[in-house]
Amino acid sequence: MSNRINRSGRRDFLKRGAVAGALAMVSLLMHSSAAATADDPAKPAATQPADPNGMVAFPDAPAGFNAARDAIPHGEVKVVDYDSKSLGTRRQMRVYTPPGFSADRKYPVLYLLHGLGNTSTEWTQRARAPQIVDNLLADGKIKPLIIIFPSGDATATVDNPGGGGRAQAGYGMPFENDLLNDVIPYVESHYPVLADRSHRALAGMSMGGGQTLNIGLSHVDTFAWIGAIAAAPNTKPAAQLIPDPAVVKKLNLLWLAVGSKDGLMRINQGVHNYLQEKGVAHVWRLDGNAHDTAEMSNNLYYFVQHIFTE
Repeated sequence: MSNRINRSGRRDFLKRGAVAGALAMVSLLMHSSAAATADDPAKPAATQPADPNGMVAFPDAPAGFNAARDAIPHGEVKVVDYDSKSLGTRRQMRVYTPPGFSADRKYPVLYLLHGLGNTSTEWTQRARAPQIVDNLLADGKIKPLIIIFPSGDATATVDNPGGGGRAQAGYGMPFENDLLNDVIPYVESHYPVLADRSHRALAGMSMGGGQTLNIGLSHVDTFAWIGAIAAAPNTKPAAQLIPDPAVVKKLNLLWLAVGSKDGLMRINQGVHNYLQEKGVAHVWRLDGNAHDTAEMSNNLYYFVQHIFTE
């Protein structure tokens, strides 16, 4: 009974989002028109641009959302080495454990993938994921979780954590095999995690966003929550990503996001349009950012509040 209620609530959330997107568009247009008439230089309160096809409208995250706060408990990020049998080498991942972490309880897990030419520090340092999650936990907006930051480049090793730089060869099937056959089994054998699809989420930025769609949409039996932020050209064509829409509809959440100033808008818009055409419920978040760290951080702030909710 509770599962039916939760699924119904999620559908209501998406429907409310569609209405919110339309209202945001109307509000923004009305505000802009009024400002022009009054010659008022003030910017509209909403920073999200109008999008007639938008499903969910979110403002920018609140000021200070990614700032370290001294008066709250903090999680811990560790660098962890593991043996990748798929790749025949020793590799690294970063692991965030929440404040008050205990081996006596079980946690859901978010696997968070970085972009091309970067390492897992793109999330832990530049995008300030630990601070964002610490703050949300302190504010009671999310429940404790573990976050895994793998190296999305299969050529990266303990001795060469930077891997192949911007060469794309290591970001395809070799990494997919490493993630599914080595990273996840390692995490589930070394950390107190809930080892089922309902407690696994996969998300990423840019190249990591493409990896998220390529891997996640073909493994909905492994991940129930998927978030692609500014997915890059490594993303498979929409029809190849979603050969059977009924399968993708099994997801608890499919989140697509991109900034209006992002040169990769067409890739993300194409996936969004295809999902709409096939009647697949999803969050479509269009904001005013570019292909940048702000896009990562803002979307993590919202995405993590909508996973592991059932």
